[in-house]
Amino acid sequence: MAKDWKDRLGIVYSTDPDFKYEKPIEDEQETLPKKEQNLMVITDRKQRKGKTVTIIQGYIGTKEDLKKLGKLLKSKCGVGGSEKDNEIIIQGDFVSKVKEILKNDGYKVK
Repeated sequence: MAKDWKDRLGIVYSTDPDFKYEKPIEDEQETLPKKEQNLMVITDRKQRKGKTVTIIQGYIGTKEDLKKLGKLLKSKCGVGGSEKDNEIIIQGDFVSKVKEILKNDGYKVK
């Protein structure tokens, strides 16, 4: 309860004695089966100080499942990366290796 006030930073005061603050409900999408995922694997160098990264786009599912897939890809490639905004970013140019890993795992890859 001590951190409850941080959730209500936009609410200053209410004159309604029956007012109860309700947290907005974040509706997270359910993870699609692997065969229904349409993943796109590309490389990018823009806004990355000249470093090449491999980006996996089009993932539809929960953040936990996205992190699991990202962890698998990063460990198989032996590099670092991150997962955010339904994208997985792998450091380096690993397009062919990532496509092969995803296809062997049952994903549809473009």
